[in-house]
Amino acid sequence: MSSRVKPLLDLDPGDVRRARTLARKAGRPVVKLAQSHTTVSVERATLRLAGLSGADHDRVPWVNHLVDRVRSEVGLEHGITTPVFDALRRGEAEDLLTLAQKAASGSVSFRLPEGKEATRAQTTARREVSRGIRAIDRQRATRDRLIKRHGDPKQRPWIYLIVATGDIYEDITQAQNAAREGADIIAVIRSTGQSLLDYVPEGATREGYAGTYATQENFRLMRAALDETSKELGRYIRLTNYASGLCMPEIAALAGLERLDMMLNDSMYGILFRDINPIRTFVDQRFSRQIHARAGIIINTGEDNYLTTADAVEAAHTVTVSQLLNEYFAKEAGLEDWQLGLGHAFEINPDLPDSFRMELAHALLARQLFPQAPLKWMPPTKHMTGDVFRGYLLDGFFNLVGAMTGQGILLVGMMTEAVVTPFLSDRDLALQNVRYVLNAAGGLTEDFHPPRDGFIQNRARQVLGEAIDLLTRITDEPGRAPLLEAIADGTFGLMKRPANAGKGLDGVVQRAPGYDNPAITLLESGESR
Repeated sequence: MSSRVKPLLDLDPGDVRRARTLARKAGRPVVKLAQSHTTVSVERATLRLAGLSGADHDRVPWVNHLVDRVRSEVGLEHGITTPVFDALRRGEAEDLLTLAQKAASGSVSFRLPEGKEATRAQTTARREVSRGIRAIDRQRATRDRLIKRHGDPKQRPWIYLIVATGDIYEDITQAQNAAREGADIIAVIRSTGQSLLDYVPEGATREGYAGTYATQENFRLMRAALDETSKELGRYIRLTNYASGLCMPEIAALAGLERLDMMLNDSMYGILFRDINPIRTFVDQRFSRQIHARAGIIINTGEDNYLTTADAVEAAHTVTVSQLLNEYFAKEAGLEDWQLGLGHAFEINPDLPDSFRMELAHALLARQLFPQAPLKWMPPTKHMTGDVFRGYLLDGFFNLVGAMTGQGILLVGMMTEAVVTPFLSDRDLALQNVRYVLNAAGGLTEDFHPPRDGFIQNRARQVLGEAIDLLTRITDEPGRAPLLEAIADGTFGLMKRPANAGKGLDGVVQRAPGYDNPAITLLESGESR
């Protein structure tokens, strides 16, 4: 996506290799933890891939009822599908939905089968879960076909705009109009607090707060609407939502089934900013990224959030460290470079001398470290004051950095950011700002070359050096998972999150020998049956 951008920084290749080696060393023990544990959300996502959906009259999803019942009777150490499909084979119910309904009323019993009965149950489970995997494969093929038919946006970066009224039907109207005004990616931000719900709401929703609930039906409605607009405009409009929080694996599965194109999916965001248990998060994010890899979904990571709690100059290297870790975790889960929307942000205090030059240095560093990744460049928020004229100028400078450094995804900044929910007129002005800068200065990537030993080069080298130092300290931490110790110490975003605490810890289960999950098997093997 960014092969046309030539290396502009004189970085030591040895330093770059060392940084990646250290990130792998820090991340590998966490991957082993993820491979030896499961969570209630991973198991619920597997049932969703097998076709179980819907909720009871109290809006509790059937997957929650079924997983909770099986866990209480036989545990989840061997996976959900073996006892569930054993019960179906024994005639406890005629299908998954009926089984879940019986489980909710306590009128069905589960066991952990052995020998040939276990093998038969697992064979049936694989057959049913593979239907969901093949549905994801078909949606990926549909996306490829529509992109070929309608075309991609002609310019880079792609223009990313947030729509979130709380009412999916109002969101659709605003999203279609935003696309007509130049947006290439529509992000439907989630209702406040949804990341802390340990279930996925059902149906079309009209009552979200500061966002719209992420549900399968809302995904379907918005994707269908943007398909209409893609046809109208002659360019494929991408749809984004959030695979984070306590239901990260389930939302990832639903996104694959409904052909979302991008998902917010960060390895540490939920830990740091939502106080979700670290082990729960790493287990869930690995499964969710395996789904994203299969579905051809581009992830967006959340490094910009660190700079809202920590100083953007002093903490710049923590962004680089997180990007390297996110890259390692993503590739280990099967994602390719073109799917890595690694995040960073324009958040240095504008009153600081040389703030713009430092922003350029940081953006170039990210661009050069990840040359094939569609980096997601985030606008100023922390230092927006309510002065709309100053804010509009800051957004223009942010857009200019994006144009000069060849970013892949440019989130539209609003001059009323962090003060009020932007008026539609503000959004229109913000899109005008982006269009002007990209039209007037989009080719600056070809002309801009900072001097070899100038301020920008030196700043980038300094940040990379500090990132290597931090990764070295992390990998030197005692214990079997040094990264978990670093997170507990407040290394990222100044948030201290110990591995034995946080929301969702009670939903983590250590796998037993013989654990079986046909979704993971199919995703890791690349098979479809």
